[in-house]
Parts: sequence; structure tokens; C-alpha cells
Amino acid sequence: MTKYDLDMIDVTMPPPEYEPMRQYYFMRLCRDILGRMQAEKGRPLTCCVNTFGCQMNARDSEKLLGVLTAIGYTESEDENADLVLYNTCTVRENANIRVYGRLGHLHHYKKQNPDMLIGLCGCMMQEQKVVDKLRSSYPFVDLIFGTHNVYKLAELLYSVLSEKRRVIDIWDKAEAIVEDLPVNRKYSFKSGVNISFGCNNFCTYCIVPYVRGRERSRAPEDILKEIRALADDGVIEIMLLGQNVNSYGKDLETPMTFSELLREVEKIDGIKRIRFMTSHPKDLSDELIAVMRDSQKICRHLHLPLQSGSTKLLKAMNRKYTKEDYLALALKIRREIPEISITTDIIVGFPGETEEDFQDTLDVVRKVRYESAFTFIYSPRTGTPAAKMEQVPDKVVHDRFDRLLAEVQDIAKEVCCRDTGKTMEVLVEEVNEKDPSLLTGRLSNHIMVHFPGCPELVGRLVHVKLTSAHGFYYHGEMV
Repeated sequence: MTKYDLDMIDVTMPPPEYEPMRQYYFMRLCRDILGRMQAEKGRPLTCCVNTFGCQMNARDSEKLLGVLTAIGYTESEDENADLVLYNTCTVRENANIRVYGRLGHLHHYKKQNPDMLIGLCGCMMQEQKVVDKLRSSYPFVDLIFGTHNVYKLAELLYSVLSEKRRVIDIWDKAEAIVEDLPVNRKYSFKSGVNISFGCNNFCTYCIVPYVRGRERSRAPEDILKEIRALADDGVIEIMLLGQNVNSYGKDLETPMTFSELLREVEKIDGIKRIRFMTSHPKDLSDELIAVMRDSQKICRHLHLPLQSGSTKLLKAMNRKYTKEDYLALALKIRREIPEISITTDIIVGFPGETEEDFQDTLDVVRKVRYESAFTFIYSPRTGTPAAKMEQVPDKVVHDRFDRLLAEVQDIAKEVCCRDTGKTMEVLVEEVNEKDPSLLTGRLSNHIMVHFPGCPELVGRLVHVKLTSAHGFYYHGEMV
């Protein structure tokens, strides 16, 4: 739903210089062109936005889809559409490879429908070598833009539609945070909310600061205004999003801590659950632990990336904490909030990793006892310092990865069954994909629950007795 009535925009005048009105001006122009195209074809024109990567990308995609539907496209999940836009990720090399592979399928569709438009945006586009490859080897891609000018989709698309030419527009850095653009949410009852963009940490394995830029916090009044509007629209759960939410507000003219922001969010009527990610251990304060402990709305789940249990490797990763620092923090959180679920990210095979380093990681896993962990084999990313370091042999890495995965899964199965027999509140998220007689939802601690119920309950908070545990999820009965 657009904030402004496109019919009220006078496109006989030059485009406004200020945002977001400039983008609404181009939405109106695109809508007029699209209307003529649809009349010629005698059918609606469809669009498909596919997201690769993190929840921040998913939230960007909701904004991209919001713009496309505002100008008249009909959303489709089928990539054989009139416009296909890939919002890309470049955290790992295989993410790039997947995109190149999918482009081959799109080229086949475009041969059948020459008027089809293909666009690429997001983190992958911030790599010069990627843009050079697309420019020379993928001439059928019509629109290429990056992370810093996502908000300019309408203006860029107007150039493609009106001038019938390829548009490539990549910025080295962000110029502004543009508010109040259309959003087409995937869920009516929950939503992500960006609180910051970019990252200042420069972990040696990570390309994110290079493609998303330095950290920029949104003004708290804009965040709170967005959340109030979401609550008015029926949203009961929000996820506050940032590359490092714990450092929110340090760059604001009037600094505000993440804990202070959470207190303000908790005051908003209608919001029942508050989640956030991702937390960097080096910035997680005692104040934040206290706010989480005392809150009635903040969910009992914390994603706290470890990456490695070896102090030596953590230093090489530029993580700015030691094994002992991390353990002390995690165990303090467990003491203060006993019911909390802690999840993590772990990299196996970082350059220079020895068996002793790997055993340190296993030691942390055994002591913290994570409810789940995202485990990754280290993937060198060109342009990062770690890519130039001496790599660990593949055979050794895969052996360690298998041992870590077994340890994580065994512990998670034990930890995740602790609430069996209890009655707990569940947010119903969907009808179960495998069994339509069941609903699927999540506890406050993020663990999944399947239970019998009718589809009308989707989006509601209900009480469910957890009758049996099955590793990483429960079966239950509504009470």
C-alpha cells in the first residue's frame, strides 16, 4: 500500500529533488507505461522477486515488491514472469554461483518472452568483478543496482521502460536512508524492521562491510513510527534487524543505546512479541541482559554468533573477544534468563585452525549447550583479509565439520525437549506444509511446534500443551 496517492502526482512538472516524493513521481510514470503495456497485451503483467541471503535482504525484498505492486505488477512466485528481480547475497562464493546458474533459466524464459525484464540487485552487485561479468557475459539482464540505492527502483525501472535500454547503477556508498516507501509484507501478523544498515566490525572473513557500507542507524522516531503503523495494521510480532543491533545508535546526533530503543518499542500497544538479530558478543551489555530479563514482550531467544571457540582464531578473525569473554557472557545470560534459547553461528576450517583450536570450539558448544547452531565450512571471499591466509586442507575441514554437527545436534536434542508437558504460548505462523490438518507455530524461544487446528488461527497467539519432543520441534495440543 502506498503512502501517497499516485493519481495526485503531477507528472507534467519536473521530478522532485527530495525523497521519497521523487520515487513516487517515478512510480506514477511507471504505472502509466505499465497500463499501456497491459492494454496492448490484454492481460496483467506479473513480477517475481526472489531473495537470496539474510533477513535484511528479505526485508529489502518486501520494499522492492511494494514498489512493483504499487506501479501495477501482479505478484507471482513463478519465475516465468514479465519482470524477475533477484535480490542477491554474496556472503559465500556459492551464493554467487547459484545466481549465475539461475540466470541461465531466466535467459530461456526471455527467449520465449522477449519483453521480459530481468533485474539484479543487492550485495552481490557491489562487487566490481560481478558487475563486469554481468556486463560482458549476460547482456540479457536489463537492470543492475546495488545495496545503497535499493530505494531508487522506480526511477531506475522508468529508465528501462521508457528508454528501452539496459541500466547499471552501482553506488560506492549510501547517501541517505529513505523512509515511507511502499512495502508488501509476506506476513500480515509479523514483520522485520530495519534499525540500522551496514557494519563497522570488519571481521577478516566477511565481505558485508565492503558491500553494505559502514554502519548507519535509523532515527529512533522513524523506527517507532514504523512499528506503530505496523501495530495499527495488525502486526503482533516484530523482528528488529541490523548487522549488529547491539551497536545501534552510536552514530546518531543524539546517541541512543539499543536497550533504550527496546524499552521504547515495548511501550507500543498491539505489539506482543519483539525479536532482534544479530547480536555481536563484544557489544552485548549488562543493560541489554537486564532489559531482556525484565521484559514482557522480548522473546526468550538470543542469536549470539560464536564463529570459533579458539581465542587465537577469534583474534585472527578480528572478533574482539576471547573464548573466556564469550563463555562468561553466555553463561551470565543463562543465569539471568534461565528459560532463554541461545543459538549461534560457527565456522569450521578458518585459516590456521588446528585440532586444538577445533577442540576449543567443541568445549564452548558443550558448555553453552545451544538450542541450535548454524555451522559453516569456511569459504574464502575474495577481497577479505582471510582469503589471503593459509587454508586448511578440505579433508581435515570436512572431518571436523561432521564432528561438530554431531555434537551440536546431540546437545540440541537434549536441550530442546526440556519443556515437554508444559503449556506455552505459540504464535501460529502457517498451515503445516506436509500435513494440512496441523498448524505450525513458534514458541517465544523460537522452537517450532506442530499441533492440530484450523487455518483461521494463523497469525494468532494460542496456548498449546507440548505433548512430545522430536529433536528440534514439538508436537502439541491446543488448550
